[in-house]
Amino acid sequence: MIRTLQRRTLTLEAPETAGRPAHVSAASGLVAVGPWLYVVADDTLHLAVFPREGNAPGRSVRLFPGELPLEHRARKAAKPDLEALCLLAPFTSCPHGALLAVPSGSTAARQRGALLPLTAEGSLLGETREVDFTALYTQLTRELGPLNIEGAAVSGGRLRLLQRGNGAQGTDALVDLDHERLLRALEGDRTLGPEAVRTVRRWELGHIGGVRLTFTDASPLPDGRIVFTAAAENTRDAYSDGPVTGSAIGVLAPDGSPLFLDAVDAKVKLEGVSAHVERGQVHMLLVADADDPAVPSPLLEAVLEGVPG
Repeated sequence: MIRTLQRRTLTLEAPETAGRPAHVSAASGLVAVGPWLYVVADDTLHLAVFPREGNAPGRSVRLFPGELPLEHRARKAAKPDLEALCLLAPFTSCPHGALLAVPSGSTAARQRGALLPLTAEGSLLGETREVDFTALYTQLTRELGPLNIEGAAVSGGRLRLLQRGNGAQGTDALVDLDHERLLRALEGDRTLGPEAVRTVRRWELGHIGGVRLTFTDASPLPDGRIVFTAAAENTRDAYSDGPVTGSAIGVLAPDGSPLFLDAVDAKVKLEGVSAHVERGQVHMLLVADADDPAVPSPLLEAVLEGVPG
């Protein structure tokens, strides 16, 4: 079992909007760049930015215009459901790289993402650029059924999306997009289409407490491996929430084959991971979602030792 340590909770300097708590409550994706931690939450129109070190509150950066309802059910129906955040290497219009916020695609309203250019130091630069995933997700729904993209990581000339197969009809899968086609789309009209898809492979991760484990996030390692998180949530579909029996962390080889999978000691729904290698060990920062707007998301840390290469 993997030991986790809570580093802090994700408190904010101020609420994103009036009537909301001054914390992130539904953290769903995490990227560490330079001195910053970037967190997307699945119930908001904002990105949260935290200092990488210390416990100072974070700040909110707007991704999309408008306002979401405060009431839980109405908010759930209207939210963009950003479930993954990944780091893109430099390209022409983003010479210092960028963050790509990826939507789940689990409803028609959840198919717009966001591109956020970075400075050389890893800070945000300029305005957010909206990205349309509709055409890509229409094709993936034909292949996989109900869609729920929850992880994204760039590795080996591809953007690997992790599909979370909630419920009896859900399918976990690895979807590899061609990196060059992705960048051409982002340089153009920022509309992602089915021509970017290279491979789609279905997956089974096992169970915790009798509940099926499903992908929740991904983070690349320098050698082409990918660290992923998974959660066992007893829910009937990609829209509904349910009780969580546990979470796990795993590693995929560059070709997508499994290398490692183990449960974590904390009974949380892990939703985001940012990993790096230090002295032969995989060090991870992790965020979890309590599915309760009154509860701040925690920032956890963990280390993997002796993972096969």
